[in-house]
Amino acid sequence: MATTLDVNGKPLQVQAGPDTPLLWVLRDELGLTGTKYGCGVAQCGACTVLADGQPIRSCSTPISAVGTMKIATIEGLGGNHPLQQAWVKHDVPQCGYCQSGQIMSAVALLNTTPAPTDEAISAAMDGNICRCGTYQRIRAAIKDAAGLAPAQPPPIAVNPQPLPVPPPKA
Repeated sequence: MATTLDVNGKPLQVQAGPDTPLLWVLRDELGLTGTKYGCGVAQCGACTVLADGQPIRSCSTPISAVGTMKIATIEGLGGNHPLQQAWVKHDVPQCGYCQSGQIMSAVALLNTTPAPTDEAISAAMDGNICRCGTYQRIRAAIKDAAGLAPAQPPPIAVNPQPLPVPPPKA
């Protein structure tokens, strides 16, 4: 069945049934593989895209629910978006798997709340799971992109005390 979707500002015709999850249409039909499959049950956030500016889980959203909404994916940011630049500056990604979903949720936050508090960041990012645990760097990158963070990432704390050396065995 032919359906036209507005993806990253372009009307694109896809051949998929109405119950096909948006994630699979993006990845398999349109070749937009930046959006990731994580859990498949809308719990991890790896598949997050924007629909009319709001974050949605594309793994559980059938294309019939999208209708005429404007869909934005990580590819639509172009690679030079302030959040993408902040992500690199703050060394956010480790494995990188969750990053497109994290960034898309952060884009939605900054579009509605240009100077978010820590509480607003936590609320907006709730449900976007990072298995590597880079949550502090994610928060720093969001603040930086919003113009709220220092110019440089905070230094990594190093223990100034040397570790004790056990005495040699006699």
